[in-house]
Amino acid sequence: MKQVMLISHLRRALPMLAVLALACPPLHAAQQITLRNGAEFLCTRQEQSGDRVRLYLFPTTHPVSESESADASYIEVSAASVLRVDTVPDPVTPQPASSIALAPTTTPATPLTQTEMHQLLARAGQAHNIDADLLASVIHAESAGNPRAVSRAGARGLMQLMPSTAATLGVRNAFAPGENISGGTAYLDQLLTRYRDNLALALAAYNAGPQAVDRYHGIPPYAETRAYVARVIREFNRLKLAARSTQTASVN
Repeated sequence: MKQVMLISHLRRALPMLAVLALACPPLHAAQQITLRNGAEFLCTRQEQSGDRVRLYLFPTTHPVSESESADASYIEVSAASVLRVDTVPDPVTPQPASSIALAPTTTPATPLTQTEMHQLLARAGQAHNIDADLLASVIHAESAGNPRAVSRAGARGLMQLMPSTAATLGVRNAFAPGENISGGTAYLDQLLTRYRDNLALALAAYNAGPQAVDRYHGIPPYAETRAYVARVIREFNRLKLAARSTQTASVN
């Protein structure tokens, strides 16, 4: 089992939770700055002082420490040299769980009990060496635990699998909790492997697609994706801290 020292080596053991909070990117939409000489820069923000503008460049890799913050790289240009400032648009925005529609069904779905959900998560997590609490955090962000959830984009079930992704993973019924969790966990495992166990990048790819992560060499500058990564990690931290508190209380 892999040991966690940084977010880039996250699987099941979690001795250092605080580092996950540091990995959450700032939730500002990126800006495309075009200068009069034709140069273009992707920036997290800009600051003007007099006739000079400081452009904070979007990081080409995901920072893993406070010292590697978004403020670490910037350039200064004259205010007069800035031709245009455009906000980088989000792709098709995944719908929050509260606004996700339900799949039509002729028979009411029986809600999963907490024990049944835990068993499904534990089984899938064990099969792929992924912490069950991480899977629970993804489900919390994706569907709020509703196995019949359908997004406007067509993603389905607990872990919001797109039909094409589900088919690739061998999931025949994305509304079946066991199949959905198994397929979603397998997909997350693929992404963790692809990004060398960097949880933030894997989550960003789960939300926006690996092509977007590869294009920007890190978390894409989409407000929804950056908020999604922070939301999952925040819930994951909450679950692990709650478990630690319960364990400490039982010992005492």
